[in-house]
Amino acid sequence: MKQSVAPVAPTAPPSEAARLAETARAASRELSRAHSAAKDDALCAIADRLVATRGRIERANRDDLAAARRAGVRGAFLDRLALDPKRIAAMAEAVRAIAALQDPVGEVVLSWRRPNGLTVKQIRLPLGVLLVVYEARPNVTADAAALCIKSGNAVLLRGGGEALHSNRAIARAVGEGLRRAGLPADAVQLVEDPKRERLAALLALEGKIDLCIPRGGAGLMSFVREHARIPVIPHGAGVCHVYADASLDRDAAVRVIVNAKAQRPGVCNAAECLLVHRSAARELLPLAARALCDADVELRCCPTSLAIVRRAGFPARPAEESDYGREFLDRILAVRVVRDLDEALAHIERYGTGHTEAILTRDLAAARRFEREVAASAVMINASTRFNDGGELGLGAEIGISTGRLHAYGPMGLRELCSKKFVVEGDGQVRA
Repeated sequence: MKQSVAPVAPTAPPSEAARLAETARAASRELSRAHSAAKDDALCAIADRLVATRGRIERANRDDLAAARRAGVRGAFLDRLALDPKRIAAMAEAVRAIAALQDPVGEVVLSWRRPNGLTVKQIRLPLGVLLVVYEARPNVTADAAALCIKSGNAVLLRGGGEALHSNRAIARAVGEGLRRAGLPADAVQLVEDPKRERLAALLALEGKIDLCIPRGGAGLMSFVREHARIPVIPHGAGVCHVYADASLDRDAAVRVIVNAKAQRPGVCNAAECLLVHRSAARELLPLAARALCDADVELRCCPTSLAIVRRAGFPARPAEESDYGREFLDRILAVRVVRDLDEALAHIERYGTGHTEAILTRDLAAARRFEREVAASAVMINASTRFNDGGELGLGAEIGISTGRLHAYGPMGLRELCSKKFVVEGDGQVRA
């Protein structure tokens, strides 16, 4: 059922939102003409500035963390918000990895020759001006900026108010890097006003912003859908499942299950539900429960799995219906024993969000059926859901993981931030 969202009038001065978009449009035209070497120089300069200003970024992040704690925020949200030297270094390395990728702009995707002598080509070109809306994770500021620069797009970055100081410090490093490389700093602009009214004004700028990419919780996604007059590619909730089939390697299965849930539970590609074939449940669930409890994961179990886990001496609580289809973003895992692959597929179809689904099996036929029938942006076979990530899949980084099927499905890297145009070359042909 569609969530009802109260309309919000764009009371922020429309001229301010339009000014941001018009400035970005001018920068996008300049950036779209930039040579690959200039964009790569800018990205390397940005990476250098992220490292050089690490202290400034850490101080800003401490301010955000302190404010979040005062507001009563705990657990996985703080993990998503937090930056430390290792994460800042990883941000810089991700920017450098994007610089090392092939420039998609101008790439010939297809070409062919017609019987009348015309040569037809499809060539990638930037989308134009993007609006990226996100919450809590300040590393998105660097990743999104770098991907947009490399793909020739200008971007308006609208992070959440909870990360404003961190985002501001990172955006400052991005601007310094662009200026050092001689590219327009306005190609990347941080929207510092966290009010929903300003976001509504930006979403209404039809013809000025080419695409909105929102990533966040259900409330944000509903707000964007309600107010957008510009195209939107949704990056929605990640209710990801791991299905343990009848035939599997138990030790490998336990490693994958624990990694999928506990390696970083507050992100969208973390597992939220474990489905176990009934013939594997008695042997697998005690092993998985031990490892998950050691990782401080709370289990919310169906009656069958609850009896098995408690009989083995591990804590668990009964699952409620609302626990299935829920994105916990925390150290909580719903568990259900299913009759067979058919029931697992039916459960995923009912409760999944099209993000990431995994099967653990030695049965090739089961793996291939799961691959064919599961509608998700990534299907994992004997691998953790955590691999549905642009960097892990060799894309350098991603601006988000699209859960819609139009234009892009899955991690959106450089090529997904481009459109394609036809170029037709002839020598005077006319149509009869």
